[in-house]
Formats: sequence, C-alpha cells, structure tokens
Amino acid sequence: MKKITLATLIALCSATAFAQQAGGFNGPSAQESQTQPAPQGGFTGTTALSTVKDAQTMKDDQWIMLEGFIDQRIDHDKYIFRDNTGTLNVEIDGKRWQGQNVSPKDKIRIEGKVDKDWNSVEVDVKSVKLIK
Repeated sequence: MKKITLATLIALCSATAFAQQAGGFNGPSAQESQTQPAPQGGFTGTTALSTVKDAQTMKDDQWIMLEGFIDQRIDHDKYIFRDNTGTLNVEIDGKRWQGQNVSPKDKIRIEGKVDKDWNSVEVDVKSVKLIK
C-alpha cells in the first residue's frame, strides 16, 4: 500500500512540474484561452564590455565580452586578439565564425569564458560578431 501511495505522489508531482514547463501556442487568439502562465524567459541583461587588461585579473570560467581585432592565427583554432590595452590568446572553434570572414582590419566583438591556467590566460570564444 505504501508503494502505491508513494508512486501516485511521485506521478502527481512529475505531472505538475511537466505542465508548468510545457510551452504552447503564443499567437493572438491564444491569450484569451490560455489557462497556464506564459513560459518564463531567461536573462535579458547584457555583459559589460571588458578589455584584455581586465581579462588578466578575472576568475577562471568568468564570462567576458571584448571588442578589438584578430591580429593573427597561431594554431588550428588559436588566435591573437588585440584591443587598445594589449593582446590575448583566444580559442575560436570553426563553428563560432558562422560563415563570417574576418581580417586583421575588421573590428569584432567576441564573447566567451576566461580560461586561466597556472601562468596563462586565454578566452574560449562562444560568439564572434563583426562590428560595422
């Protein structure tokens, strides 16, 4: 009997949690008939723009956004990034370019995570955008 009661309780909790996470149609006519609250969004703020100099003092895995230039390629997916405060090694996987061609004359914005080792700092880039 205890097993059946416990199983029923778990099933009810799971169904309630699933119903709260489920999405649905968000068109104009759905607003009147919608019985559950609208799905929750995520973070809408922005990451503050940092500099290469700032990156040197940031913590490992901290999110960073930089604007500057790629000076040169030093390995398969490693590059030297430059802004007006210095240079920094960055790792940019091929899929992060999203078909964009960038030269050392093109100003870009990169976003990613600071990757600190014992005596080096680089950025693992998650997004590359040309600034026009």
